[in-house]
Amino acid sequence: MKGGMLRASVLIALVLFCGIKVEGQPTPTTSFKECYVGCFVLCMIVPPYSPFACSFQCLKDCIIPKIPQAATTSTPHVDNNFNFCKLGCAVASLCTNISTKQNPGGEKVESCVGSCSGQCTKTYLSP
Repeated sequence: MKGGMLRASVLIALVLFCGIKVEGQPTPTTSFKECYVGCFVLCMIVPPYSPFACSFQCLKDCIIPKIPQAATTSTPHVDNNFNFCKLGCAVASLCTNISTKQNPGGEKVESCVGSCSGQCTKTYLSP
């Protein structure tokens, strides 16, 4: 019972004080690292998720932004091929193996994902 109260307190503190959405979606002022670490910590609080499963889910949520349902035709089209490339590269580069239960390794994961941007930029954003 006491452990459950502690987990609930930690979850509430993270949501209130960090200002990170539970879904792990970055806001315009949230960096990839903040998104990933917040998402990973929240994911690990809820059993039975493993570090690998949480890492994959948070990579997906923080790399590929969700397009709001209320998006109109005046909203610029986002080229998701670039983001899918980064996600695929991040998984292939074993970025999902960096995080542990005790340490999300935000800086190392951010660096790993960042190394994928160059390759994907050549493929999808070059004229």
